[in-house]
Amino acid sequence: MQQQHLAIYDPFENMRFGYRICFLCGNTITPDQTAQVFPEWLMQEYGITDRPLQMLDQSVVQFQELQVPCCRRCQTQYVQPLEDQVQEAAQRGVAGLRALDPALLFQWLGKMFYGTLINELIKEQDPLIKPEYAVSEQPKMLMKFQAFFRVLQSIRVPMTFADFLPGSIFVVEVDAAAEPSRFEFRDDLTTMMISLRLDNALIVCCLLDNELLKRAMRRVWAEVEPRKLQPIQAAEFSARVFYGAYLLNVIPDYLPRPVKPQDEVVVMDSLIDDITDVIFNPWENSAYAKMLALSWARWGVTQQDILKDTEAPMSMLFTPAGEFIEFPEIPEQK
Repeated sequence: MQQQHLAIYDPFENMRFGYRICFLCGNTITPDQTAQVFPEWLMQEYGITDRPLQMLDQSVVQFQELQVPCCRRCQTQYVQPLEDQVQEAAQRGVAGLRALDPALLFQWLGKMFYGTLINELIKEQDPLIKPEYAVSEQPKMLMKFQAFFRVLQSIRVPMTFADFLPGSIFVVEVDAAAEPSRFEFRDDLTTMMISLRLDNALIVCCLLDNELLKRAMRRVWAEVEPRKLQPIQAAEFSARVFYGAYLLNVIPDYLPRPVKPQDEVVVMDSLIDDITDVIFNPWENSAYAKMLALSWARWGVTQQDILKDTEAPMSMLFTPAGEFIEFPEIPEQK
C-alpha cells in the first residue's frame, strides 16, 4: 500500500471548503461530482426527498438538495460501499443495526453530520441571513470539528482506533405500532449530536466523546437496551443523551501514530487536554426539563409538568424508586 493512501487530509487548516474540493480527500473536482448527504436509499425508503430542512442562516432546503462535493474515486470506493453496508443492516431493523460494526455506523452517521456542516460552512460565505453565531467564527467549535474529521477519514483511510471508539452510539428499539412516524432526524452542531428514527430503530449518537457518555449512562442503558420502548420513552432517552452531551466538558483530540513504510493502516491514539478538568458539568433539573419538554412537545407535556417536583423531574422510563416503567401513562391520556 502506498504511503499517500494513509495521509490525513485537514481542510480546517486553511478553511478549504467549497463546491470544487472533495470533502473526503481534498482533491480539486468539477462541480458535477457530488454525493448526497442523506443517501438516496434512505430518502426513497422514508419519502423524505422533498421534505424541508432549515439551515442556520434560516434558509430552507430539501433533503435531496443537501449534497457534498465528492470526487468519483471517493464516491465509488468509499462512500457507496459504506452506504451499501448500512442499507443492508437497516433492512434487518434493530438487530441488523446493532450487529453492524460500530465503527461503520459511526462513519455513516458522521458523514451525514459532517455533510450538513459543510453545507452550513459554504452557506456562511453568502448567507441568506447572517447567523448570530457563525460556525466559522467560533474557534472552539472549529477545533472540535477538526478533531472529529481526523477520525471520520477512516471512511477513506485504513484506520484503527487504539482502545476507543470516537463516539457513543445507542440503538434503541421503539414500538413502531404505537406511532405512525417512520423517520425522524435531529442534529446539534454544538454538542456533536445526531439522532435518526428508522421505523422501529432509534439511533442516538454523540460523535465526539470517546464513549464517555455511554459509560456515564451505563446503568440507564442496561435497562433500556433489552426493551422495546414506547415512543414517549424513546424521546425521553434521546433527551437524556442530548442533555448529557450538553454537559460534556472535555474535547477529545486524535493523533495518528507515525506511519512506517510497511504499515497498511493508520493507528489513531486519543488524548483529552487537561485530565484534571471535570468531565461532565453538574446536572441541572431545570435545564434538563427544558430539553425534555422539547422532546415531549408532541404529547403536550410542558416544562412545568415535568418539574412539578423540582427535585425529581417527571420520567416515563423510571419510577421515583428507579424501577423501569413497562406501561407509561401519558398525562393527557390518563
